[in-house]
Order: sequence, then structure tokens, then C-alpha cells
Amino acid sequence: MSYPADLRYTKEHEWCRVEGDVATVGITAYAVERLGGEITLVELADDGGEVRQDESFGTIESVKAASDLYAPVSGAVVEVNGELADNPELVAESPYSDGWMLKIHMSDKGELASLMDAAAYARHVEESEE
Repeated sequence: MSYPADLRYTKEHEWCRVEGDVATVGITAYAVERLGGEITLVELADDGGEVRQDESFGTIESVKAASDLYAPVSGAVVEVNGELADNPELVAESPYSDGWMLKIHMSDKGELASLMDAAAYARHVEESEE
């Protein structure tokens, strides 16, 4: 499995795409696979709310499992993907584009240094499979 090179990744399998001071957040295809692929529910933080790095910003459920979602960076939620309420399967169908979850106005861009690039994330996934 390959991972987009323009993203940063967490050990919990979230990704973020940074544009200026805003990070778009979602989960990786690997995370979708581990959940069983058929996503049935996505519950997210409220638009305008605050999230903190490594703390839960919501939950995701599939027919096989449920999992918390963890913020890769801290800041104010400036947009929530409202499409996921009625179409949670978008996360599985298009995890790196239409299945995005939140947009966060970052309060500390220095937090990005703790995230992995695509190569480091691929190694992390391989090690977790062993």
C-alpha cells in the first residue's frame, strides 16, 4: 500500500494536509482496512470547537469495529465535512479526498514536526503488522 507523499501521518493512522495555517484531517486507507472497510458512522467535533493534538475529536464505526479519532494538530475546527453524516462510506471510498473529516486552523505549526512523512508512516505500518 502506498501513502500520499504530501501528507503528514500519526501513529494512530490519521493524516493531515497542510495549506497555510489550515490542516485538513482524515484517516488513512490502512485505518479503513483495519476497521473492516464498511464505514457506517462518523461522529466529529463541532465546527468552531477546539481540538488538541493527540486527543479524540470523534469516533468512527464500521460493521466490525469502532475507534476514536485523534487530532494530529491542535487548533480551532473551521470546517467539518457534513457529507459524512449521511454518507459515512466516503471515508472508505475516498479516504484522502472526499472522505476528509475536519479542517483545523492550527494554533502551533511546530506540532507538525512530531508527525511522520509517508515513508516513515509506511515503516510504522509494516512494523505494526509484524
